[in-house]
Amino acid sequence: QVQLVESGGGLVQAGGSLRLSCAASGSIFSINGMGWYRQAPGKQRELVATITSGGSTNYADSVKGRFTISRDNAKNTVYLQMNSLKPEDTAVYYCNADYRPWTGWKVSAETTGWGQGTQVTVSS
Repeated sequence: QVQLVESGGGLVQAGGSLRLSCAASGSIFSINGMGWYRQAPGKQRELVATITSGGSTNYADSVKGRFTISRDNAKNTVYLQMNSLKPEDTAVYYCNADYRPWTGWKVSAETTGWGQGTQVTVSS
């Protein structure tokens, strides 16, 4: 069984910074893409940033230049450094990972897992 556990959310004033972490653990053979998504009250979940196993990144236009995604493949961990935070960044942030798990003695097909979410609140 594979788990993704986020940490690092909290309350911050506008203009401040937060760093989110998401660690994947369990019977993991390999991890391909990892990413961060967010969902604000009354809105759909939206992509924030993604990163491939090779380090290529992609960002939503709304966070470009302010957020940086990175990962430590040895630790199966993805990070999101958030700077110059704005009230509109307030949301529950979720990490995800596309991974291939061990199932018994076999490696199973790639699947996508999600973390439980961490609240980020930016006050004006």
